[in-house]
Amino acid sequence: MSRDFPRSRRIEDQVLRILSDVIRTNVRDQRLQGAILTAVKVSRDLSVAWVYYTGLAPDHSREELEEAFASAQKFLRAHLAKELTIRHVPELRFNYDDLSASSRAMDELIDEAVSTDVLKSGNSPKDSE
Repeated sequence: MSRDFPRSRRIEDQVLRILSDVIRTNVRDQRLQGAILTAVKVSRDLSVAWVYYTGLAPDHSREELEEAFASAQKFLRAHLAKELTIRHVPELRFNYDDLSASSRAMDELIDEAVSTDVLKSGNSPKDSE
């Protein structure tokens, strides 16, 4: 019998919620002020949690965020240990999520396709709305 919402998924949701709250309220490192956690994936045995993040502030570089998360790793794991409801707290591994870059590229492709369509049909983009 398959379960609709496995334990690992519940743990992922908990880790994402807890770490997001800690980063928003408890972290003093200015480099993490514009950081957003986008997803968490845990291993089957719950020993490792891959935390995906991105930066909202344009002045934060990827390298700066990587350094900030590396230096805050122990602090974040300690807070996770206080609030997480499992016996062993997973090792945290932070990965940059370049979702914003890929979404920008996708937007450009869509805009290009729309403008090509408009040129072929001879209609203005406002006419199709």
